[in-house]
Amino acid sequence: MIFPEDFVWGAATASYQIEGAVKEDGRGQSIWDTFSHTPGNVVDGDTGDVACDHYHRYKDDVGLMRELRLRAYRFSIAWPRIQPDGAGSINPRGLAFYDKLVDELLAAEISPYATLYHWDLPQALEDRGGWTNRDTAYRFADYAAAVHDQLGDRVRNWATLNEPWVSAYLGYGNGVHAPGHRDPADAMRSAHHLLLGHGLAARRLRPGTVMLVVNSAPVLTPAQVNDPAAVPSAADAAAVHRIHTLLTRQFLDPAVHGTYPEEVLEAAAHNGGTGHIRDGDLALINAPVDLIGINYYNPCVVESGPGLPADAAWPGSEDVRFAAADAPTTAMGWPIVPDGLSRLLVRLSQDYPQVGLMVTENGAAFDDVVEGGRVHDADRLAYLDGHLREVWRAIEAGADLRGYLVWSLLDNFEWAEGYRRRFGIVHVDYATQTRVLKDSALWYRDVIARNAL
Repeated sequence: MIFPEDFVWGAATASYQIEGAVKEDGRGQSIWDTFSHTPGNVVDGDTGDVACDHYHRYKDDVGLMRELRLRAYRFSIAWPRIQPDGAGSINPRGLAFYDKLVDELLAAEISPYATLYHWDLPQALEDRGGWTNRDTAYRFADYAAAVHDQLGDRVRNWATLNEPWVSAYLGYGNGVHAPGHRDPADAMRSAHHLLLGHGLAARRLRPGTVMLVVNSAPVLTPAQVNDPAAVPSAADAAAVHRIHTLLTRQFLDPAVHGTYPEEVLEAAAHNGGTGHIRDGDLALINAPVDLIGINYYNPCVVESGPGLPADAAWPGSEDVRFAAADAPTTAMGWPIVPDGLSRLLVRLSQDYPQVGLMVTENGAAFDDVVEGGRVHDADRLAYLDGHLREVWRAIEAGADLRGYLVWSLLDNFEWAEGYRRRFGIVHVDYATQTRVLKDSALWYRDVIARNAL
C-alpha cells in the first residue's frame, strides 16, 4: 500500500496538554487552568500545571520528531501566552516561545502546522461571557492576526479552531469540559460565535493555507457498524441524518457553503432562539477554506428513540438513542472501527469536493507499561495499522486526502481524564519527564520511511 509521493506524515499535540509552565513568562490564566483546579472536574484532581514540561523541553521533543522522521508537527498556540487578558497588547515572551519552536522545527526539516485555538480560552474572556459573547469572535481574529504577523513568514499551514463541536457542546452544553456550563442555549450561541471567529480569523491568515479542524465521524446504526450495506429503517435513517447534521454539517456547511442546515436552525430556535445569528454572519463565516482537518477516533452510533429527550450535549437530538457499537474498545471505552475512517473520508470528499482533507488526529489510549526500557504497545500499533490501511483505501476510492497526523506524539494531560489515559506514541514518565519511544513509534517511523504499508 504505497501512499502519494507528497503525502504528509506527522504527529499532533495541544498546548495545555503538554506545555506546563502555566505561570511563566507572563502567561495568563485559561479556562482549563480554572476548570482543572476546581475539585471534581478532572480525574484524580490532575491539572496541566506541568504536563510534559514541553515548554522547557521542546528542543528534545523536536529531536524525537526528527528521529521519527516526521514531516509535519501540528501544535497549538496558547492564546493566554500571547494575550494574557485575551485582548490588547501582545506578550512578547509568550510569542517568543513559538518563535523558537518554529525555528527548531524548520531546522529539523519538519513543517509546522499551527492551531490557533485548542480549547484554552483566556479566563479573562470567559469572565466576560466566553464564546457566548459575540465579542470573543472578534478578539480571536485580532489574536490570530498578531500570531500570523509574527510567524507567518515561516508557518504556512494554519488551523483556526480545533473541534468547535467539543468547545461548544462539551464546554457549554453538558459541562464535562471547560468552562463547565450546562445550558443548551449557551452551547448553540457558542457554536455560532466559534464559527464567526473562524471566518474572521481565516481572512487574516493569508498568505497561508487555512484549515478548520472538526471531530467528524460516520454516524451509523448499530447494524451498520459491521455491515456498511445494512439498510436502516426510515426512523433510524432520520436519526442518523439528524446527528450527522448536528455533528458535522453544522460546522462545515457554514464554513464551506455559507449556509446552515435547516435542522440546526430549528434546534437553535428551540434552545434560546436564533437572535445571535445576525444578517451577514454567514458571509463572514464563509471565508475560503483550503483544508478540512478530520479528528477521527470512532463512529457515532445512533438509532430511533421515540420519546427520548435531547442529550445535554446534543440540542436538537430528541427522539434519538445513542447506542453502543459491537466492537472491541480502547482504554477510553471507544469502539475500534477502522473502516469508519474510510467511510467518513470518502463521504466528506463527496460532500465538500472543493476542499482538501487531512487527518489531523487519529490514535488510541491503552494501558501501557514500560518493561526493560521498552513499551510493547501492540494494541496501539494494530489500531494505527488498521486505520492507515483505511486511509490508503479512501485515497484509492478518490478521497482528496493530503496527510495523516497521529494523535499523539506524547502521552499527555487528557482533559477531564487527567493523566490516566495515554494516547502517545512516546511514553512520558510524568515524575521524571523521561521519554521512551513505544513500539508504535518505531513502527510509524518505518511507515514514514517507506511511505507505504
